[in-house]
Amino acid sequence: QVHLVESGGGSVQAGGSLRLSCAASGHIYSSLTMGWFRQVPGKEREGVASIDSIEPTYADYAKDRFTISKSEDNAENIVYLEMNSLKPEDSGMYYCAARHGVAPDPLAEDNYNNWGQGTQVTVSS
Repeated sequence: QVHLVESGGGSVQAGGSLRLSCAASGHIYSSLTMGWFRQVPGKEREGVASIDSIEPTYADYAKDRFTISKSEDNAENIVYLEMNSLKPEDSGMYYCAARHGVAPDPLAEDNYNNWGQGTQVTVSS
C-alpha cells in the first residue's frame, strides 16, 4: 500500500496561482506513476495531469496553465502541480493518485490503486 499526502490547496482569486504537493510513502517497490485528479461540484472526477519516469501527460484544459513535476530527488517520491492563471471553474477537490509502473491511460482514474484524501482548491472571481 502506498500512502499519499497532499498539501498546498487553499483559496485564491482568479488569475492567481497555487502549488500542490503530494508525498508518497509506504510500500514502494518500483517507479511510481503519479497523477492529479480533480472533482468539481456536479461533475465526475477527472484527470488533470500525470507524470511517470518518462514524461508528463496533461488534460487539454491544463496544458497551458498547469505544470506537473517530480522532486529532483527521485527517492523522495514527491510530485507537484503548479497551477497558474486559475479560474473559478478550477475550484474543486484535488486528489493525488499513484500506481507502480507506467499507466496505460495516465489520466484515467481506474489506472490508479492508491489515492490521497484530497486538498480543496477554491478560486474566487
